[in-house]
Amino acid sequence: MDRLKEISENLQQGDDKMVSELTKKAIEEKIPPKEILYKGLIAGMNKMGEKYRAHEIFLPDVLLAAKAMYGGMDILKPLFIKEGIPTIGKVIIGTVRGDLHDIGKNLVGIMLKGAGYEVIDLGNNVAPEKFIEVAKEKNAAVIGLSALLTTTMPVMKRVVELLKEEGLSDSIKVIIGGAPVSEEFAREIEADAYGYDSASAVETVKRLTRAQVCETGKGRNGESEDR
Repeated sequence: MDRLKEISENLQQGDDKMVSELTKKAIEEKIPPKEILYKGLIAGMNKMGEKYRAHEIFLPDVLLAAKAMYGGMDILKPLFIKEGIPTIGKVIIGTVRGDLHDIGKNLVGIMLKGAGYEVIDLGNNVAPEKFIEVAKEKNAAVIGLSALLTTTMPVMKRVVELLKEEGLSDSIKVIIGGAPVSEEFAREIEADAYGYDSASAVETVKRLTRAQVCETGKGRNGESEDR
């Protein structure tokens, strides 16, 4: 079996030890780290995302696959640092101020990492200003806002307003999600997108970042993008 396909299939089975071993073998076989990442680990997580979206698998399956992916990533990370390999883009996520719920937000973070993004998770009860501050500092492409309480939804609107006030709404996109949130509410507050579940959120972030690349010809990290 092709080594990268082997990594992908063992990741989908949630076998973290085997994924680690196969990643080491792939490195020994001189397969480029970028190929191991995209054609092995990320390919496997993409498959899991598709299955989860189609309700063919459940949350525990995704979490096991994510653990397996991290096993491979831990081995590749030093090589990425050495070679300066960029991620697809940076995404800031967090649950808005006044809200302490984070299960959905955590799952989105796992799946975004699996898709090749660098995720900066600010946790819960995050002030609007903090989202903007970190997005600017990290040169992030997207801010993901989560809320489970209707009383905290106005904080999402404030984040969008702050981006506009600072002239950043073209360069930093906002996606919102959470049980009480809707596509209609996203349009109302002029957020760029709405993710109805973790799988759709990841696909939407991909769409938003692809659109940015098409507009500028470069990713947020200043690297030309051809994926």
